This record gives sequence, structure tokens and C-alpha cells, in this order.
Amino acid sequence: MKLLVATAFPPNAPGGGPAVVRQMLRGFASSAISQPESAIFWWSCHSEKDRRFGQEVSGHWCAGIPDKLIPSRRFTRLKAFLLEHVWAPWAAAHLLRTIREIQPDCIWMIPHDWSIYPLWRVMAEGKWRMADGTNPRVHVTIQDYPDAHNHGAVWGRARAERMARMQEEIYCLATTRDATSHPMLDDLEKRTGAKGVQMLHAGLEPEDFDFLKNPAAHRPPSAIIKIAYAGTILVPREFALFVEALESIRCHPTGNSSIQFHLWGAHSYRSEPWFRPSWMVEHGNLPEQELLGALRECHWGFIPMSLSDSDPRYNRFSFPTKFITCLAAGLPVITIGHPESSVMKMAAAYNVGVTITSPQISVEELASALSAPGTRERCRAEALRCARAEFDAEKIRRRLWDCFAGGIIANE
Repeated sequence: MKLLVATAFPPNAPGGGPAVVRQMLRGFASSAISQPESAIFWWSCHSEKDRRFGQEVSGHWCAGIPDKLIPSRRFTRLKAFLLEHVWAPWAAAHLLRTIREIQPDCIWMIPHDWSIYPLWRVMAEGKWRMADGTNPRVHVTIQDYPDAHNHGAVWGRARAERMARMQEEIYCLATTRDATSHPMLDDLEKRTGAKGVQMLHAGLEPEDFDFLKNPAAHRPPSAIIKIAYAGTILVPREFALFVEALESIRCHPTGNSSIQFHLWGAHSYRSEPWFRPSWMVEHGNLPEQELLGALRECHWGFIPMSLSDSDPRYNRFSFPTKFITCLAAGLPVITIGHPESSVMKMAAAYNVGVTITSPQISVEELASALSAPGTRERCRAEALRCARAEFDAEKIRRRLWDCFAGGIIANE
């Protein structure tokens, strides 16, 4: 079968969302549902800049957004207007030509940010028919809402809300669909009446489960407490509060001065006022498996979300991939966030570490938790329970591929 992935990002983009897609495509071309001529094709709004993540495709078509047209700092409303009214119609025609050239059996649409416009145009206008008059199956995955992350203030509130409605229509028109968290699945069903087939997120592979089940698995030396953070910092206030708490522990006469904070990701934060080069280390961006190995040399993982509910469309419905990565690494997790956020609800359901829901972080309680004996073993058992119930990659992948092949029908 021919699968076309259509989304904003290229095959080897950094970040949690692209990593999830790559994991779900692992082994697809050689799977039992595929024929020898099976292939993965890709359409995106951004070009490939780095192939280090190793995602191979049979063809990549790009309706590239010029870098100067991306609304980030200056003239954001004007740039957003041009993207909507000039770039989007051209991109939709480009996507339609790509579909007709490839003649895919299934299109996996991931409507994210500016890709929503061309995906919506193709779906809503129903112009993607094949040469024989049939339509390919369409599976839709929602990873984030476009009216989150304060996009309304940058792009224009009416535009962000319009994009959210377009995303919902794409979701509703799909053959099958899923989303990134249980709260998001419930929210989309209430808004559209369409039921998702599962929560689709990063998951643990069989070798990760083997690692968690083995109590004799590698334990890093305990002389230095290494805390890990992987990814872009989206909540700088909460991040700075946590660094301040760690510094208080390090400087207290009875505290632990051997704490280190290790950061992985595509961005550098050495110029931030909270960065302490004496006990913080930046490692740059690593492919998923290399990152997992590096995290297993640490003692704790750190997951910050906003303590306020000022961005509920992100806080309550999106889910950080780094939480699952910490589970796979066997790390106890320090989670900060509003109690109604999706990740805090997951952390509360499974005792995988420390949860913080107030900006007044108790330094004493945090210091006690960091140095408590047996924490890694206890949390490893809870991580295994959580992963089996929520993040089994093989189970998620199998159900997704059934959707691609037509083995699952809409609203099953």
C-alpha cells in the first residue's frame, strides 16, 4: 500500500510531534499489512534541513513556506494574512497535485499550525479523488490545537479560532481519527460528534519494557544527582522557579551540593539569567535512541507545564512527549503544572515521582524526595504500570496501521 503523510513538518524534523510520527512508522514498509511495493511518501510545509533522525521516505514533496513569511516577531498579522490568503491556496493546489501523482491508498493527515489551511481546503472541497473516481482513506491525528500557545495574540484571535474550527472539520471528515491525550479525545468528540479510535502518542517499545522489568538494570552512580530535561522550554517562569529551588537545595548547609541539571534540545539557554554553568550542562539535540541512552544515565526527569490555566487549550489537552521518554528511561519524574493539565492528571493517576502544583515550591520536600532511598525502584514499577496501560507502542502502532489498511471504520 502507498501511505502519504501530510503535515507541517518534514520527515526528520526535531521535536516531540515528529518523533511520535517516526515511531509509529517504524517497520511499516515491511509490515504484514504491506505489499512488497509499499512505500511512505511525505508532504510538508517546511523543507528537510537535517536527516539525523533517519526517517526514510520514497518521496518528499514540500510546499515550502519562506522563512521570512513565518509570523514570529515583526509584522505577524500581515504575514499571517499572506499565509492564509496567498500561500494557502497555492499549497492546497500543490498538495492536490501530489495526491494525484502518488495515488495513495491512505493519507495520514496531521493538521498542525499552517498546514491546517491546505489540508482543510483539500478535505472540505473534496477534490482528492483518484483516477478511478474513488477517494483514498484519510486518517487524522490531532497533536496540538492551533489556538494554543498564545497564537491568537500573534496571528489574530479570529484567525486562530478559524484555524481551530478548520482543524475540527478535518477531524470530522476523516475516515478514522485519533488525538494526543484522553482529554483531547473527549473534547473533540463533544465538539464534532466524531469518536477517535485511540490516544496516539509516543510509546514504549518491547526493549523498553524489558528494561523496566529488570530490577538489575543499570543504576547510575548516586554520588551526583543528575536531573534531566529534554526539549524546548515552553514555560520559562516555571522552569526558572524550579532552578531557583534546586539552587536553594545546593546552597543550604544541609542540602545536596552535588545536584546537576542536564539539558538536551535544539535550543541553547546559556544566556538565560537562571543558567548556572557550574552545575548545568547542555548536550544539544540527539536522535531518539541516543537521547534515551543518555537519559538512563540520569536519576530524575523534569516535566514543566504552566502553573496557571491561562492557556487551557494547550495545558488541558496537549501532552508532552518527554513524559513518555522519561518513563522509557526508567526515571522518576518531577512534574510541575496546573492540576487540570493533562500531564498532571496522568502523573496523579500513576505515582511516578513528585508532583508540584504551586509556585511556592517546598525546598525541604523536594530535597527529601531527591535523596530518598528506593525512589528509582518504586517509580520504575509505577512507570511500567503506566506504560502498559497508556503507552504501549506496539499496541498503538498496530491499531494505527489497521486504520491505514481500512481494518477499522469511522466511529467504531
